[in-house]
Amino acid sequence: MNSKILLVDDDKDIVELIQEVLQRDGFTNIQTAATGLEALQVCREFQPDAVVLDIMLPDLDGLEVCKKIREFSYCSILFLSSKNDDIDKILGLSCGGDDYITKPFSPREVVFRIKAQLRRQQYHTIPSIIGREILTVGPLSLDRESCRVYKEGLEISLTGREYLLLAYLMENTDKVISKERLYEQVWGECSSICDNTIMVHIRHIREKIEDAPSNPQQLVTIKGLGYKLKKRIE
Repeated sequence: MNSKILLVDDDKDIVELIQEVLQRDGFTNIQTAATGLEALQVCREFQPDAVVLDIMLPDLDGLEVCKKIREFSYCSILFLSSKNDDIDKILGLSCGGDDYITKPFSPREVVFRIKAQLRRQQYHTIPSIIGREILTVGPLSLDRESCRVYKEGLEISLTGREYLLLAYLMENTDKVISKERLYEQVWGECSSICDNTIMVHIRHIREKIEDAPSNPQQLVTIKGLGYKLKKRIE
């Protein structure tokens, strides 16, 4: 497989185990890093499609590394952590992560989750190229070719998953979309943390597109049903 994978963990045994299973599945383009600073350097040079990132690193913690990666890359980021509390998962997802895997874990599960993330990238890359170049909804406009979003002409900085969520909502303006449907479209699978994942990402999108994020007028919640992106703001 041509997809590029970066494994970041200071535990050499874990890195070798995941790498071995990835190679068995046909992944040959794999890089590794043992520290946060090394991960950032490799990520900039290697430009991976997916990063498996341990939270507990000897220098920078994985959350900080994730935030810095998001400054220059839309790659999928999958956290590895021994922390299993919901708050830790929310922190990981809120800083730009796409998935959260707790230790101990099955190497096969890690590979499956990597594949799921790569599959979502493929699903959303092809239509963005062949579709309309510009999609406009109220003050928002989305450039499909460059994957950039603007509000009243000013560019909004979005993470990869925020972009995919907003793009899907813009493609379905004035329709009520369930959390399950959003998760399926962007992440490609069901998950026990589906609600938390969606809520965190929706909150961050509102902070970037709404004039008053605590009282949203365009990206609204339809209680018990899901979310709707309104074409007209009253």
